Amino acid sequence: MATRNVPPRPGASGAQSKANTKNFGFSPQMGFTVNVNANRQTNGVPAQGAGRAGGVQGGSAQSLLPPPEFASPAQVRNYCNSVRAAMAMMAFELAMAAEIMKATLAQVPDPEGRVGGSRVRAWKVSRKLSKSADAALDAAKNAAATYAAFQREYEEEINRVRHHARRPQARRMDWSQQ
Repeated sequence: MATRNVPPRPGASGAQSKANTKNFGFSPQMGFTVNVNANRQTNGVPAQGAGRAGGVQGGSAQSLLPPPEFASPAQVRNYCNSVRAAMAMMAFELAMAAEIMKATLAQVPDPEGRVGGSRVRAWKVSRKLSKSADAALDAAKNAAATYAAFQREYEEEINRVRHHARRPQARRMDWSQQ
């Protein structure tokens, strides 16, 4: 008896024939990853919950910001810079997500068949995410403005401390003397 070579039927052994599959719509597979270093240190002190599984302590998630301690100008500057950096990164992530959402939702056909209707619906939905990105960018700007206002308002006290902290200048060598 001779054996026949029979191609597998669609669905046999998990194989699908390309003639029987149809793609309806646009469905990109994208994702975002946010990396948070749980062992981050602030002014030489390990962050709370560092080294624990998931960075969770006492039932609440670990903050991306250092603790709000404002005992020195350096701590004020570090906190404002941390807020600015975190919010700038968040604004970028949100703006990218809004654009991806708008592009993805624009591919869904309008149920009423209106010309441009799918783009309008996608814009209406992604607009709220875009506003969130704008708000995060405003938060970053205001954090930088907070430190500038601190410097302006407390200039006298900061200068008073700076003058006491200066080391006496070393004697300079004068090559003109013999």
